[in-house]
Amino acid sequence: MINKIVQSMAEAMDGIGDGSVVLIGGFGSIGQPNALIEGLIEQGAKDLTLVANNSGVGRVGLAKLLDTGRVRKIVCSFPRTADPVVFEALWRAGRIELEIVPQGTMAERMRAAGAGIPAFFTPTAVGTKLAEGKEEREFAGRRYLLEQALAGDVALIEAWEADRWGNLTYRSSARNFNPVMATAAKLTIVQTQHIVELGALDPEKIATPGIYVNRVLHVPYGEPTVT
Repeated sequence: MINKIVQSMAEAMDGIGDGSVVLIGGFGSIGQPNALIEGLIEQGAKDLTLVANNSGVGRVGLAKLLDTGRVRKIVCSFPRTADPVVFEALWRAGRIELEIVPQGTMAERMRAAGAGIPAFFTPTAVGTKLAEGKEEREFAGRRYLLEQALAGDVALIEAWEADRWGNLTYRSSARNFNPVMATAAKLTIVQTQHIVELGALDPEKIATPGIYVNRVLHVPYGEPTVT
């Protein structure tokens, strides 16, 4: 019987090694798997490369992970946020590497990894500092950069609903990077608000099929506040 639901955070985090590339879903705090981030902090893996939309806010969630000093490099689109105190301190001290990737390019690099595509050409960032050292080619009179697929050893994902096979749905904008990251990692770990019976999910609403999911942890936190 296929059952990807795990019973503890320790079981969810088992086997994440030092030096791992970790994809972390979310757009700011929306769709960010904060419970799994806390679990990774507790688990203790170090020398990590993180791939995320931004570098965290304040000293919680992603920023809290950076503050442990166990992140060697971050790949993101927005290193400066409303309160980037942790990242900026690390950067100024030379204690973290940064790779800035345009948001659409980052999403496509991970989608390519999930689809088995090693690289692709895009016009984004041509003629900017982000183009330095990258191959350029011309197609139909327009210049393009070669971007390589971006795969992870681990993906930490937040879902709205999951069944025991690992099929996932997402709630509104919390979907963001989560589905594409789920396809791009060797080990995909999910925290989900709701666990439902097999067959209860509308197939048309399943954004991540269970084939991409390895572990599911139930992390209920209540209904989002509507403002």
